[in-house]
Amino acid sequence: MVHGVQKKPMKILLFANNDWYLYNFRLSLAQAIKAQGHDVICISPPGPYGAGLEAAGCRWLPLPMDRRSLNLWTEARLLQHLITLYRRVRPDLAHHFTLKCVGYGALAARATGVPTVNAITGLGHVFTSDTLRTRLLRPAIRGLLRFCLNHPHSRLILQNPDDREEFLAQGLIHAEHIRLIRGSGVDTQRFRPRTGPRWPGPFRVLLAARLLWEKGVGEYVEAARQLRQEGLPIEFRLAGAPDPGNPTSVPEGTIEEWQKQGLLTALGHVDAMEPLLADTDLMVLPSYREGTPRSLLEAAACGLPIITTDTIGCREVVEHGVNGLLIPPRDATALAAAIRQLYDNPQECQRMGQAGRAKVLTEFDEQLVIKRTLAVYRELTG
Repeated sequence: MVHGVQKKPMKILLFANNDWYLYNFRLSLAQAIKAQGHDVICISPPGPYGAGLEAAGCRWLPLPMDRRSLNLWTEARLLQHLITLYRRVRPDLAHHFTLKCVGYGALAARATGVPTVNAITGLGHVFTSDTLRTRLLRPAIRGLLRFCLNHPHSRLILQNPDDREEFLAQGLIHAEHIRLIRGSGVDTQRFRPRTGPRWPGPFRVLLAARLLWEKGVGEYVEAARQLRQEGLPIEFRLAGAPDPGNPTSVPEGTIEEWQKQGLLTALGHVDAMEPLLADTDLMVLPSYREGTPRSLLEAAACGLPIITTDTIGCREVVEHGVNGLLIPPRDATALAAAIRQLYDNPQECQRMGQAGRAKVLTEFDEQLVIKRTLAVYRELTG
């Protein structure tokens, strides 16, 4: 991929573990690739967003992939399916997202001679969990990653310096194959501060994420419980859906019970975040670990103050006391205190929101991320 006119369009393949991710986080990248005259093939397990990818001009190929499967026969068939697909499509470059797609996609690419860009937001549940199953899986996944990531025709995109240091410390990759690109970026024209007053009502706090325990959902609910007991007029909102493909997913019944207790308003999956953010006063994400969280970037672009944890990925977005507050992970009491602090100080909220918008414009604008990603493509395709 080079600047200017190119005689032969290239085929760029984007592979993720669900169609929602490709549509919500990588559609702008796909459109930028197409704008340069190239073809985009998206592959993922079947889902409702495939039609949206096709409507945007991408070719979408559903894949028989079970994210949670550990069945050796099923996984072997998936790998063979991918190898056959790569041979049939013959992409000029494949871009893989998330750990399982990186592993299998890189193996298929190695078998078919396709250059690869691999994007991983941290080492994930297999490396952070301490269950017997994950401990048994770890050595095999380490070996797979070492084999996949160190090929001369591959690059690994990481989203923060902490992850870079961890991959190097574990001996998973040589430093020359790593490129640091901070998140998937945010469309700062689409996500903007509200221009008028929001709807009347109480102070509104929002957590928007996949409903996983590791996102700090439990701590958020406990903080809501504490502040409810103090009688503060604060509405706690929870946007997102459980993820049955993830072992740390919050059960639907638990969310319904929280609603019955009056602790929060569960909004479910939200497609259009802009109206919701325009009706929000404070964004919260008490996650245990992130890559570079898109929900925080969107909130900052909309001029909202943020409370998040002083941990990998989250501290990339928030500077404590500047555009938000950092709290220790797994600490509901500290979260409640931080929410109370910003509830009591509307001028501080406004100042932090303005600083957050400025930070996103200079560091996380989507066009910057796309430009850096296309530069990695050019490294591999000449």
